Amino acid sequence: MTTALEIKNLHANVADQPILKGIDLLIRQGEVHALMGPNGSGKSTLAYTLAGHPAYEPTAGQVIFDGQDLMEMEADERSRAGLFLAFQYPASVPGVTLAKFLRQTINSRRQAEDPEDSGISIPAFRRFLTDKMNMLGIDPKFAGRYLNEGFSGGEKKRVEVLQMATVEPKIAIMDESDSGLDIDALRIVSEGANQLREDFDMGLLVITHYQRILNYIQPDYVHIMLDGRIVESGGPELALELEERGYDWVREKYNNKAEEA
Repeated sequence: MTTALEIKNLHANVADQPILKGIDLLIRQGEVHALMGPNGSGKSTLAYTLAGHPAYEPTAGQVIFDGQDLMEMEADERSRAGLFLAFQYPASVPGVTLAKFLRQTINSRRQAEDPEDSGISIPAFRRFLTDKMNMLGIDPKFAGRYLNEGFSGGEKKRVEVLQMATVEPKIAIMDESDSGLDIDALRIVSEGANQLREDFDMGLLVITHYQRILNYIQPDYVHIMLDGRIVESGGPELALELEERGYDWVREKYNNKAEEA
């Protein structure tokens, strides 16, 4: 059965300020949706609200994920249910190797399901991690490095894709994963995401300012966000129109509709 993330009239505040003002969006497993919009439109707020960040307070609406009320779940429960957030600025964790972090991730999930589970053995984990790194073309030496410590922007984003491969989400949100990447790094990260989509029938919400990542991760649907609402939706051609015309035409159209209302 296909998993869906269904967002209905979602409102959310940050520091008591309303940011999301009625989001409606349906993402099915296997689909790619691109969410575009100018700075301050609420794109990252949507990502963090869905992921369960405590600073982002839902105030109205409903989110159903795989038949469950997402807003009633803690952040770790959302992750275990199959939702993943790839951060725009992944944090560094000095003193914790990438391999230790990923093994702990797997064991935490297993033990949440069965407190008696002793976790994945080190030999089994090494085989598992090696397979995932080979699949994504990541140097095995990364496993022994501290998580994101001294990593370039492209390396951090590739590690995010490796985390996705480790937990195999049903739907992943990529929050401006193209930010700060050169063309080679962008291609590598995009190819990894495409491979996971193909291997796991993963759904993707790609949050971006620019068309360029959509040359590599081709969307089925494109949505434009403005002032906390999705104001336009269409196919891949909508992203090309934004690249050519910018956002002024969207603002003008949206403001005219608001005045008419």
